[in-house]
Amino acid sequence: MTDAEPMPDTERTADTEPMADATRRAIAAGEQTLALEAAGLEALRAGLGVEFGRAVDRLHATTGRVIVTGMGKSGHVGAKIAATLASTGTPAQFVHPAEASHGDLGMITRSDAVLALSNSGATPELSDILAHTRRFAIPLVGITARAGSPLAEAADVALILPAVPEACPLRLAPTTSTTMTLALGDALAMALLDRRGFTAEDFRVFHPGGKLGARLIKVADIMHGPEALPLITPDRPMSEALIEISARSFGCVGVVDGQGRLAGIVTDGDLRRHMGPDLTARPVGEVMTADPKTIRVRALAAEALAIMNDFKITALFAVDDEGRPAGILHVHDCLRAGVA
Repeated sequence: MTDAEPMPDTERTADTEPMADATRRAIAAGEQTLALEAAGLEALRAGLGVEFGRAVDRLHATTGRVIVTGMGKSGHVGAKIAATLASTGTPAQFVHPAEASHGDLGMITRSDAVLALSNSGATPELSDILAHTRRFAIPLVGITARAGSPLAEAADVALILPAVPEACPLRLAPTTSTTMTLALGDALAMALLDRRGFTAEDFRVFHPGGKLGARLIKVADIMHGPEALPLITPDRPMSEALIEISARSFGCVGVVDGQGRLAGIVTDGDLRRHMGPDLTARPVGEVMTADPKTIRVRALAAEALAIMNDFKITALFAVDDEGRPAGILHVHDCLRAGVA
């Protein structure tokens, strides 16, 4: 066979068919895993009852922090739950149970509450934390799959996971159980968020970095304030408007009426449209564009950027509830802040 001759069909089949079979088996295994875990979540949702409400009550009443603890896979899940709680208004911290037995019990105070995770409910490493909570009357909420386990018996509130199989084909690796535990932790965090009246502004305080924080920046956070505003009244000559536009470097000047409300705007585009030998002598009111686009001071900067993109403008006046200009936002301000 020469290099130019095609490979026979039998060889091509021999090379590719086993890979196709393996791919089909992988997809089937993935679908089975997701189906079992979805069934677990549905069983968890269907069984959510009064004990869940009691757990929220206990955690919400805590004046200190929610201490989340768990061993192995439960510990990894617990660390994420603690992070979610802390970022949504419920002060929280993960404490490793093994480290707790060697001094970190001092991190758990009488003003705290403990959220302990153990699928079996009999994790030996949790015993010292459980004893600590009982000794100092620290509220204890347990998440476990065993109603009669040491954790369930010790807890003030025990959230029992439904009896559903692990997604692991051997029924051994924590899969469905950890998914349900994670989801139940999220449910607790969101119920506490709702109970506390946690807002998007509160959320931004805890997420100042990255794209998430940028999306929650408000106009007031990045706008240029009243001292930087290019403003003029409609009766003034355009020669003064040109001086104001040049001095402020926003490419526009706002036109305010007798009550200080924004009545119009003069932009570079307005100058080109009215270009003529008498432009500088004309009153501003004859050249301005009336009822310009504006944004509320309390609006998200992302909303302001959307308006500028939609109407192909580069600057936007921020106004108060009475329509008076309180600031000005340039598209470059949004880009510098990472709003996109």
